[in-house]
Amino acid sequence: LQTLLLAAMSVAREREQGTFDQLLVTPFRPAEIMVGKAFPSMLVGIVQATTILLVAQLWFCIPFARSFVTLYAGLSLFLLAAVGIGLLVSSIAVTMQQAMLFSFVLVMRFTLLSGLTTPLSSMPKVLQRITLVNPLRYAIAIVQRVYLEGAGFGLLLPDLWPLAPLAAVTLATAAWMFRHRLT
Repeated sequence: LQTLLLAAMSVAREREQGTFDQLLVTPFRPAEIMVGKAFPSMLVGIVQATTILLVAQLWFCIPFARSFVTLYAGLSLFLLAAVGIGLLVSSIAVTMQQAMLFSFVLVMRFTLLSGLTTPLSSMPKVLQRITLVNPLRYAIAIVQRVYLEGAGFGLLLPDLWPLAPLAAVTLATAAWMFRHRLT
């Protein structure tokens, strides 16, 4: 979830330095600015995922059960949702410290409620419902199912489709908030 932190920090830093206001008065639309802010963070996430995949394959010799295309499609959708949340955080935060603190609080909650350390089925029903808006929950399921079980796109739809609205809502809300911060 470093991509969430990178996205949040980049905009907050520009806001502190005053360069983000200059960026907002350029002829670029807020959606284009969001793409420009999201792409580097997503690229960092893809590089990190590739590094981890290479370590798992080459160092630990963990067998891979499915296609890399399926895995990277799921990870890309997750990264888009994570970057959307990071940009949403940055649209709320005024300083870099606020963005960093809020990002760390979110990352901690996302990790605890992702099913990584505690199975989702053993959580109370209220927490299970809260995890439905946690993109890390779906990313962990996607990686496990593709990497270990060999699941294809058809079997991954229950984990893929929630990431798309999460990404769309967070990116659209962040763009709207940036646009309305000028007024």
